[in-house]
Amino acid sequence: MPSRASLAGAARRFGTLLAGVAGVTALGSLVLALASGSSIDRAISLGFYIIGSFLLVAGFFIGNRGPVRLRNDADSAPIGPRTVRVASLEEREGAINDSAIFIVLGLVLIVIGVVVDARMQLV
Repeated sequence: MPSRASLAGAARRFGTLLAGVAGVTALGSLVLALASGSSIDRAISLGFYIIGSFLLVAGFFIGNRGPVRLRNDADSAPIGPRTVRVASLEEREGAINDSAIFIVLGLVLIVIGVVVDARMQLV
């Protein structure tokens, strides 16, 4: 079982990642809203929806990689046979962990988009 310190460190790193992605998304959406003359709150909520949905799809595809990897990317020709190998346990665990991060980050961004969206009344 992970220690309390390692869980606190993981939560801090995830919070930093979430704040960075949310900040860049909000800033990009704000710039696009000002450039197009549309509503700022609607543009920001749409930005969170779009980036969150993209992260969900990316997480799905990262997590569904098969157990086979190319043996050597540099030596393979664009046409012809390619040699493959079975992925190591660490590579498969890494793919699942990366997928979980992308999916949770995407879900949180979509929830932020719902909270920011002025068309939705939560209370």
